[in-house]
Amino acid sequence: MVLSHAASESDVFVHSTFASRYVRTSLPRFKMPENSIPKEAAYQIINDELMLDGNPRLNLASFVTTWMEPECDKLIMSSINKNYVDMDEYPVTTELQNRCVNMIAHLFNAPLGETETAVGVGTVGSSEAIMLAGLAFKRKWQNKRKAEGKPVDKPNIVTGANVQVCWEKFARYFEVELKEVKLSEGYYVMDPQQAVDMVDENTICVAAILGSTLNGEFEDVKLLNDLLVEKNKETGWDTPIHVDAASGGFIAPFLYPELEWDFRLPLVKSINVSGHKYGLVYAGIGWVIWRNKEDLPEELIFHINYLGADQPTFTLNFSKGSSQVIAQYYQLIRLGHEGYTNVMENCRENMIVLRKGLEKTERFNIVSKDEGVPLVAFSLKDSSSHTEFEISDMLRRYGWIVPAYTMPPNAQHITVLRVVIREDFSRTLAERLVIDIEKVMRELDELPSRVIHKISLGQEKSEANSDNVMVTVKKSDVEKQRDIIIGWKKFVADRKKTSGIC
Repeated sequence: MVLSHAASESDVFVHSTFASRYVRTSLPRFKMPENSIPKEAAYQIINDELMLDGNPRLNLASFVTTWMEPECDKLIMSSINKNYVDMDEYPVTTELQNRCVNMIAHLFNAPLGETETAVGVGTVGSSEAIMLAGLAFKRKWQNKRKAEGKPVDKPNIVTGANVQVCWEKFARYFEVELKEVKLSEGYYVMDPQQAVDMVDENTICVAAILGSTLNGEFEDVKLLNDLLVEKNKETGWDTPIHVDAASGGFIAPFLYPELEWDFRLPLVKSINVSGHKYGLVYAGIGWVIWRNKEDLPEELIFHINYLGADQPTFTLNFSKGSSQVIAQYYQLIRLGHEGYTNVMENCRENMIVLRKGLEKTERFNIVSKDEGVPLVAFSLKDSSSHTEFEISDMLRRYGWIVPAYTMPPNAQHITVLRVVIREDFSRTLAERLVIDIEKVMRELDELPSRVIHKISLGQEKSEANSDNVMVTVKKSDVEKQRDIIIGWKKFVADRKKTSGIC
């Protein structure tokens, strides 16, 4: 969801460009127009505005797939009008979803018999998948506590501070305390021992991340499992593990098949994965798989019959398009183990090319690891003159979207840039990006140091208190970073005016 805001009163109309050959009347920007317009005009107006969006393939901030084969595009368009929830009307789509669930469950080494079907569901993305898994853990914990005559009003989840925001949403929406293991400089994932130390009788699960958003690193799920097994023996608890494999679930089985992180570990009860990341499907598909039927409480599953036959459903939303489910099935049978392995190995090789190129500049520290999601997270060795935020801002001039961000507590003083290597990011693009980063660094070297601008940018600000006495208030790090970028932009703009460069 995007929180909208209105534009100024002087700019309340959408003005047509090439659509003027079909319609000359400007459209209201925030109100539905009174009259219809030709379809050609509607298309052209929207198309003209969308030209200002970034190029998805140059958006190196995103893990989400931006390219699929034309044959799959055709399947998506032919099924775009199917509502996946209507299982009785679209039984084949339902069957394809069930096949995907079972394929992924086997990929994650679920303990299934020859004729046993897997327990899982397709979701809009990993956020919904995590909500469903969290609700299952909460309900199982509540049922057990009620049977023991114990209170159920203070459930908690133990995670690392590096978790994606959807975990914070789950905790807030469903009233579960989020207990976070803080990070430290040089160690940007959850420490298993600290996590287990934070577990108590109210812990509904420990969430491990297979592929941190911050630096792509895999957390040590095997060590977490072993430590938690010992604690459960000592305390008599049965605290389980959920693995958030949103990014790494379609990477580890193909690049690191011997790595134990999945249902081979006895305490791993559920796993989520994003089909629209390294599952190689366009945005809008995620999966959650449970170890067995006992790990998904039956009372969470609803049964409806007003769309036809009895239909079980366990999702947060109701209606959902079928296209992404069909696209996921296409990728699974089209690529198979061989194809996915080839794609992931290629991504890893391109990651190495980019990492080595950055290392050769001798300007950056590499924060990401060789084993993990194929991405490169890096920070400046010397940020006294210019910041990672300035590099990110300047790279946009070359079309690249490279995010800069600060690490979570207690490593928030570390700022990094991150480049995600997807299937459509070639070696040529990796080499081109390094060249453009070197250009940016040379341009920054020619600009005044941000230290020179310290006074003009205002590291401190004065405000009058209730007694009309002036007091000095220190600016936050975010305010300082914003001021630095604004000041730098103003300097560049003034420089352009005086140099005559257009």
